[in-house]
Amino acid sequence: MPQKIVFATQRYQYLKNRLLALTPEWEEGTLDITDFPDGEHYHRIESNVVNKEVIIVGGTIDDKETLELFDIAHGCIQQGAHSINIVIPYFGYSTMERAVKPGEIVKAKTRALLFSALPPTAAGNKILMMDLHVDGITYYFESGIRPVHLYGKDLVKEAALELAGGGPFVLASTDAGRAKWVESLANDLHVPAAFVFKRRISGEETHVTAISADVKDKTVIIYDDMIRTGGSLLHAASAYLDAGACGISVITTHGIFAGGGFQKIKNSGIIKKVVCTDTHPNALTIQDDMLVIKSVDKIIAGYFI
Repeated sequence: MPQKIVFATQRYQYLKNRLLALTPEWEEGTLDITDFPDGEHYHRIESNVVNKEVIIVGGTIDDKETLELFDIAHGCIQQGAHSINIVIPYFGYSTMERAVKPGEIVKAKTRALLFSALPPTAAGNKILMMDLHVDGITYYFESGIRPVHLYGKDLVKEAALELAGGGPFVLASTDAGRAKWVESLANDLHVPAAFVFKRRISGEETHVTAISADVKDKTVIIYDDMIRTGGSLLHAASAYLDAGACGISVITTHGIFAGGGFQKIKNSGIIKKVVCTDTHPNALTIQDDMLVIKSVDKIIAGYFI
């Protein structure tokens, strides 16, 4: 078996370090990176990758991060890597998976095509992604690249039981779009599932028309695959409280918390606790007792072991 060597983009060094702590037999890959005043970026692969299985951790969280991930992967291929595994804990533009209006660019697909353009290695190229917003994104990759969809289901179930503290609860979603996923989790946990029905009034406004289950006097734990600004989450949480729920906690895989999203959730006063994973570096910048962060390191490492 080829020796495994792990690299990471600048913003995902923390996850690389956690993977290496779990797998001391893996080699740490080193890079020389310089950011120039004119906006250009210099990268040099310092480690020997010839005939090694390369693992590169990085998200497509913004355009700079995406290109850095692509450049490192391409450089490792040029230097003779036996295989390439690109680990993308959070796949950006995952909500832009289809065109709704004429002329809209499906950026989930253009990002997939970018990584599909990487030259093949002897043992092939893989893309590993975590809890995709839409599973169909895996079909956007081309040219023999193998997409792998990893699931954080066990982490979500563990977090739900911890939040419930041994008491009864209802597992809920923010809308009907995530209902099947939440129902599957609820069945595994042997608890009721609930979701809200929404009617869209405008591009920015929705109105809750019904809730699918009885939540009166019950603890509601909402699961959503991602929290961005927190608007949809708070809308749903308010609906569950209006229906009689006695308390609301939240679990999310991707804690993006854009535009002060976490502070908005905290200031609302309607959510007791938020649990998220470390798939997005934004979550790690928040130091607050209300937020609990769980690592996906074991899920990623487990794929390779």
